[in-house]
Amino acid sequence: MSEPPQRSRTGLFHFVDGLRYSLRGLAAAWKHAEAFRQEIVVFIAAVVVAAFVGDSAIERALLIGILFPVLIAELINTAVETVVDRIGVEHHELSGRAKDLASAAVFVSIIAAVTVWALVIFG
Repeated sequence: MSEPPQRSRTGLFHFVDGLRYSLRGLAAAWKHAEAFRQEIVVFIAAVVVAAFVGDSAIERALLIGILFPVLIAELINTAVETVVDRIGVEHHELSGRAKDLASAAVFVSIIAAVTVWALVIFG
């Protein structure tokens, strides 16, 4: 006999559960994903630089805000890699494609960040 589906908690309990899962995910990314750790270091340094480079609050917001998609893409990339590796470590064309696509998302987010920074600084 199968277990009944788990009922989702609501309200504040749902929020607290979600926060706990998110923090656990961030901790796992920090522990297991070197690229995420490197990007956090760059993020922190860039936030400090943005405070001095941005001529207005809008420019500082743009410089800092464009960094978040890089972290988001890296978290998704790490999740895809983790799931693919969980399925199996043997080479499969679709597994490789999934990892490549997730990596491409990180790359595109970095290109976007560099573009915005260049336009704000040199534009």
